[in-house]
Amino acid sequence: MGFLMTEPNSISCTQLAETYNISHDSVNRFLEREDYTPHDLYQEAIQHIDNNKLIFSIDDTVLDKPYSQHMDLVSYFWSGKHHRSVKGINLITLYATDQNGQNIPINFRIYDKSEGKTKNDYFMDMLSEVL
Repeated sequence: MGFLMTEPNSISCTQLAETYNISHDSVNRFLEREDYTPHDLYQEAIQHIDNNKLIFSIDDTVLDKPYSQHMDLVSYFWSGKHHRSVKGINLITLYATDQNGQNIPINFRIYDKSEGKTKNDYFMDMLSEVL
């Protein structure tokens, strides 16, 4: 989990495997076997920041899935990267920034349109879990 938190760009099982000199399949099996929750991320992250004075921010990103046919959680979302709606999975992340400027993800949600929530609803849920 630490690697996933510290690597802000283009995470992949292959990159993780190369970093730790283990097989790609081992990483994949590990991730499939575990059942991580947003609370797990918070428990890990809070150890790495000075939590006396924090600034919270939220960001969402669309994980492009242009070729998926019938995949759960895939829908059309606005993409700032593409400047249009694209087919994908919408990941919403809550970040905490401490006095030293260290910015770390502390909670997340996958947008599920079937829940009937807005992004603001998800934000409030995530914020209430960490305060």
